[in-house]
This record gives sequence, structure tokens and C-alpha cells, in this order.
Amino acid sequence: MTPISLEKTAMAAERPLELAVVLPTYNERKNIGGMVERLDKALAGIAWEVVIVDDNSPDGTADEARRLALADPRVRCIQRIGRRGLASAAIEGMCSTAAPVVAVMDADHQHDPELLPQMLAAVTSGDYDLAYASRFAEGSSTEEWGRPDRVKASGFANRLANKVTGVELSDPMSGYFMLRAELLRGDAHKLSGVGFKILLDILATVEQPLRVKELPMNFAARAEGESKLDQTVIFEFLIGLYDKWLGRIIPTRFALFGTVGAMGVVVQLGALWVMLHLVFGERFVYGNWSESTTFNVANTVAAVVAMSFNFVLNNELTYSDKRLRGFFPLLKGWAQFALTCALGLLTNVGSAYVLKTMIGLPAFVAVIAGIVLGSVWNFALSSKFVWGKY
Repeated sequence: MTPISLEKTAMAAERPLELAVVLPTYNERKNIGGMVERLDKALAGIAWEVVIVDDNSPDGTADEARRLALADPRVRCIQRIGRRGLASAAIEGMCSTAAPVVAVMDADHQHDPELLPQMLAAVTSGDYDLAYASRFAEGSSTEEWGRPDRVKASGFANRLANKVTGVELSDPMSGYFMLRAELLRGDAHKLSGVGFKILLDILATVEQPLRVKELPMNFAARAEGESKLDQTVIFEFLIGLYDKWLGRIIPTRFALFGTVGAMGVVVQLGALWVMLHLVFGERFVYGNWSESTTFNVANTVAAVVAMSFNFVLNNELTYSDKRLRGFFPLLKGWAQFALTCALGLLTNVGSAYVLKTMIGLPAFVAVIAGIVLGSVWNFALSSKFVWGKY
């Protein structure tokens, strides 16, 4: 990488800051140096800075950003500890700058920096509130991307996103856009920061109609590394839509926790059936154990199985921004989850036992009632002590 001359940065420092480019990163160490060079070329004659918001990447992205900043004061780094997420990183970066105009783009070279001057001209003209690069506008291309499956999925997501936002755009799922900072800051407290598509969040949140300038983009393949959009992308997209529809009525994370819990109900009922009919069977009911004891033991085992299932899914989905990784962190997290859910588990099993043996409700009805009674307790404590900070 060719070092950017201090003469250029000194000249830029003499002019008032015009633009801040926010790069949310995770494991992008090999990409950010080249991206800074491309920004320097594309933004010649413009006073700019780049804010690299890194989610504590294990590959040392933040260290590389700080190294670049030593040679170029236009480079700034925010290293986030204990929190993750592309949307929230973009919001944090945009709110951290004094620049009157802010842009968000990927650091992996899929977004062409040459479009930034056109975006800036549109936003500063007074004719538009927001400019963005579209993968599907006339004149754009996704051939270099080489992912026809992603193109098809993005097209479906865009149609759904347009219905949610009420704004007809060819690519509301784009991750490359620019707007005036005061517009962003005015509604930043309303943004959910959930999921990975911050443009969708902005379009669905800002109350005033936005005048949008659309620019065609040739969407390229990643320069280095692998895509950070894993198997949870579709889930996170649905999270974002839910948050805009019902997030203010039922908190999004609690709704996710409840959804996982509902799946856990199916797991617990299935495990209970296996225990009663395949493991224990009639030899326990009519032999050494009474019917009530057999049910109680079987339901306890089923509840533990469901609890383990819920821990895994909550770790991957509900708390994906605080996801536990590695054998020992997962084992510790599972133990903490079991401990914090102990009272909920006792409430679950105990109430189901009372409803089954003393009131005479059907077994499955009693189990479901027990699960509901313990769910709120489980959510409150696990949010605090397993994926939060004590």
C-alpha cells in the first residue's frame, strides 16, 4: 500500500470538514488500507474523514485502522467492545462525526467510492435529503458479484421492504447511502439499530417524506475475506421488519425470546412424549413408580432438554450481537442460563405438576401453562446475567 502524503492531509485540514464516510467493519484488516486509498482518490478536492467502526475484530482490524490513522489524520477508529451489529455500528459512526454530511458504505470494496462525489453533490444541492447507490436501478450491474442466488433473495427483500417503508425504491436494502448529519441525528433515538440494513431503518423511521436521489451501481465482489452475512441474515431482516411494525408494543428482543420459547414448547412436548412412551413406558407406571412420579421425572428431563435448545437458539439469534463463542464460553453460558432459569424451571415443572395431579388438567395443557409462567422470569435474568453484564 502506498502511503498517503502528509501534504494532502495538511491541505485537507485547512478546509472545513465536508463529509464523513463511515465503514462498519468486522474482520476487514486486509481491506481497509486499500479502501482509504480509493477514498483519497475519489474525494480529491473534498474535505473528508473516514470513521472505521470495528466490532472488536479478532483479525486486528482496529489495530490496522489505528496504524493508518498515525499516517493520515483523516482516519479515525471506534473499537466497540461487548456489542455487535452493522446497523448499530453505522449509527454510532454517523453520530460521532462533526461533518455536516455522512455516508455509510462497506469496507470490502463491493461499493465503488467513485459515486461519493455525485452523492455529495445531490445532498448538498438542497434538492435531495438522501442519496443512495442501487444494485437494481437502470444502468447498474451485479455481474461482478457472481451471486445470482443473493440477487434473487435481495429482490424479494426489496419488494417487502418497500411495503414496510412506503417508499418506492429499486433497492431499499442497499448498504451504500449518504444524507445530512442533522437529519440522521434528529431521529437517531428512534432508530432500532437492529439487523444489518440501516437504510431500511432510516426510511421506515423518519417521519418527513424524504427526497431520494438514486444512483446506479456496479456491485463488485469482495476484495479480501469472506462475507460476514451468515445464516442469520434472513432472520435479522425479519427482525428489522418486526421492529418497525410492533417493536414499540412488544420489545423486539423479548418477542424473539418468546418465539424461541414457543419453539422450545414443541421440543419439550416432543421430549416428554419420548420419555413417557419410549423411555419409561408402562413398566414404571405400573411397576416401581407411580403415575405422578413418572410424569414429574419425565417432564423434568423434557424441560432440561428444552432449556438447552432455547439456550442454543437464543445465543445464535436473540442475542446474536452478544453471541458466545468457543467451548468454554458456551459451557459457562449454558451453566449461567441453567442457573438463572432455575426458578423458572421450578415454576415450570412445579405448576405443571400441580395442574396435572391436583386439578386434573391434561398433561400437555399443564406443561404449556408451566412454560408460560416461567418465561418472563427466564427472559429477565438471562438477559442480565448470561448475555449482559453482572
